Amino acid sequence: MNRRDFLRHSGLSAGALGASAGMPFLSHSWAGNEVSGQPSQERIDYSFSMNEQKVQIYLAGFSDTVRITMIADTHLFRDDQRGDPYREYSARMAKAYNQTAHFKTGEQTDPESGFRQSVHLAQENNSDLFSIVGDLFSFPSEAAIEWVQSQLADADMDYLYVAGNHDWHYEGMPGTLQELRETWINKRLLPLYQSANPLMFSRVCKGVRIVAIDNSDYQITPEQLAFFKSEVSTKAPLILMLHIPLYAPGRPVGFGCGHPDWGHDSDRNYLIERRPRWPVAGHTPATMAFHEAVFSAPNLLAVFAGHIHRQSLDILHGIPQIVAPANANAGFLQIEVVAA
Repeated sequence: MNRRDFLRHSGLSAGALGASAGMPFLSHSWAGNEVSGQPSQERIDYSFSMNEQKVQIYLAGFSDTVRITMIADTHLFRDDQRGDPYREYSARMAKAYNQTAHFKTGEQTDPESGFRQSVHLAQENNSDLFSIVGDLFSFPSEAAIEWVQSQLADADMDYLYVAGNHDWHYEGMPGTLQELRETWINKRLLPLYQSANPLMFSRVCKGVRIVAIDNSDYQITPEQLAFFKSEVSTKAPLILMLHIPLYAPGRPVGFGCGHPDWGHDSDRNYLIERRPRWPVAGHTPATMAFHEAVFSAPNLLAVFAGHIHRQSLDILHGIPQIVAPANANAGFLQIEVVAA
């Protein structure tokens, strides 16, 4: 397949591709970065192709291969007697994904099978990184977290984890989203971060920086904005991973973080999810500035996200944003950065 013919065999409908999907390929000039060792303000020279779940990024001046297996939205629901005190908060999501349909075959599957299959795929493909981009859990169950830790320990491979909105959310529990996220990250999820800052961190794979940002409350903090800008300033090629995709023209308000109409009046799910309603003021200035910083970053190769449970592609200012199909339905993405 011609690497620049990324739409023709993508397996995505025209409606799923978004308003900017007609661009045939990406190409930016790039004189240097961590790979070549020469600093530059010019945009990175790369293109990419997409064939079903395989995304390949062709990077000029690169002489290696980075392989990443990425999943999002597994929604594990395993629980035991330790979850009894929280049943009133976990009851709805505990039944949400018990049985699912495989995203390709339609055959019956379940979240644990989807996770195990993705781990096996990452091992089989000699992935440099297994990336878990949020909603690994339907609620912060100790039994489910321990099961994941056991699976990852047995697999013995490099992984990263960034939270989604359900990972730390017990529905109806008192507290702001920020308070609940901090509480359950510290009480339950913290070991999965492997000593990294849960809200923002980066990993370097063969000169490519994988930047993880937690936007699971639909907002970006000033500290996260400053962190992202500092990663951009390295001039290394970047890949951004976060749970909630970023606003793209033509997408509904609930699709992405940074939508100009996001806020109190557009929040349709707060009663179902038993959480505080989105604020009247809408997004914070830092959130809107983050959206602008991401899609003007000269060394950003792509944004990868989850949350919407459907594979999608948008291109904003020449930068692709790709959402993974739900791992609860055995979905995954295989990402490669290779020499142009």
